Amino acid sequence: MSFYCSSPISRILLFSLILLAMGSCNQTANQSATKAFPADPLERLMEGNKRFAHMTAVHPDVDLERLKLVAEGQHPFAIIVCCSDSRVSPEIIFDQGIGDLFIIRTAGNIIGNVEFGSIEYAVEHLHTKLIMVMGHENCGAVKDFVKGGNPHGHIKDIIDSLMQEIEIKAVPFSDPNRLDDCIKANIEHGVKQISNHSEIVHEKLLKKEIRVVGARYDLNDLKVEIIHH
Repeated sequence: MSFYCSSPISRILLFSLILLAMGSCNQTANQSATKAFPADPLERLMEGNKRFAHMTAVHPDVDLERLKLVAEGQHPFAIIVCCSDSRVSPEIIFDQGIGDLFIIRTAGNIIGNVEFGSIEYAVEHLHTKLIMVMGHENCGAVKDFVKGGNPHGHIKDIIDSLMQEIEIKAVPFSDPNRLDDCIKANIEHGVKQISNHSEIVHEKLLKKEIRVVGARYDLNDLKVEIIHH
């Protein structure tokens, strides 16, 4: 079937109708994908990562309707504490959209008082039910710690913080997988730190109103693995 429009105005109208139809289809697909998401926050994250790793991401919650909705208030379903590394973007890795995730990022996913305050805000005021501490393969901060040396400026504060982590101290210098095991130890430290050093989080954990997990993202296979829960 073919269409022929003799006048420029008719051609413009036809083109506009086609664009409207395409936009409607895309919006319907986006809404259908959103409705299909699991209710459990961790399961939702892991299903999103599976889509990302298999290159079948649906890029939800980025349409105009979503933008208008979140302008009125945010209701993120998960808190992600992760590294500032430019290769580790939670919204992309977990195939989530605007307003879905409350993200705290520092080099080496180090948690200090300000980071604790951010976590507690999301838990207490936004009623977020899941906290994930996510480290990643080949983390530059942990790698610098493992290599040793004398870092300059405030980079030294990052290394000094890692040096104080009991879990990292327990990793033997002779460990052939020392870098990756230190990365995992750093994740474990973050999970314990959040679970035990925040009264707000600890109380909700006792009531089973929140969950804290640790995860590792692989830069090569693009998959997130839960290593502490």
